[in-house]
Amino acid sequence: MKFKTQLFDEIAVERAMTRLSYEIIERSDDIENVLLVGIKTRGVPLAKMIRDNVKKNSGTEIPLYELDITHFRDDNRSEVMVKVPPDLPVEGKDVILVDDVLFTGRTTRAAIDAVFEAGRAASIRLAVLIDRGHRELPIRADFVGKNVPTSTKEKIVVHLKDNDGETSVSIYEK
Repeated sequence: MKFKTQLFDEIAVERAMTRLSYEIIERSDDIENVLLVGIKTRGVPLAKMIRDNVKKNSGTEIPLYELDITHFRDDNRSEVMVKVPPDLPVEGKDVILVDDVLFTGRTTRAAIDAVFEAGRAASIRLAVLIDRGHRELPIRADFVGKNVPTSTKEKIVVHLKDNDGETSVSIYEK
């Protein structure tokens, strides 16, 4: 892959996540009924940023859970039946799925399937750092850090300090 441009540095990522956190507070009828679910791998540290910002700005600590959607993907035809961890208490909660990049919508669909298996949530919403378009499924994000129209020949790479030692968002040519 060939580097094309950097979209966000660490400060810009933090700023976008702070804005998303404010939107979540403002658009939640009952912030205490919200449950954050970070989609592994990079959705988890982003969800932690949201949780910390919400606590700082509203005084409410939102529960945070990690979700591995590997076995719910439609491109992973594993014969192994995997159950969602029983500690994912979605019943009656306003679930906010958190991921780094929204592209085709297939990861989000798999996460929604996993939430459905865990129970009946009052609502499911989606927060993403980057929405790059090119949807294959009728899925949209409710909270978006930045819309970045891209070519299918491009790839958005998100680095987060927890996973990669640095925080940045860049575009590469495939």
